[in-house]
Amino acid sequence: MWTEHDNSLTRTFQFADFTAAWAFMTDVAAEAERLDHHPWWANEYGRVEFRLRTHDAGNTVTPRDHRLAAAIDAVAARHGVA
Repeated sequence: MWTEHDNSLTRTFQFADFTAAWAFMTDVAAEAERLDHHPWWANEYGRVEFRLRTHDAGNTVTPRDHRLAAAIDAVAARHGVA
């Protein structure tokens, strides 16, 4: 579930290992390019954390962030993570 915190949408995904997390991140990168909206993210072993906000809108949450969040959720579902 995405939550809004400190002017950003945040969510953390947990994977079995680094390889699974990296594959997910690779697919998210392709979606981010397609949407021309790139996330802040952090990865530690099997954990991937996101913070989404639109820099050119004063670092606030915009519809672009919600579209990317939905795309990330779809990628996560394809990778077997809810």
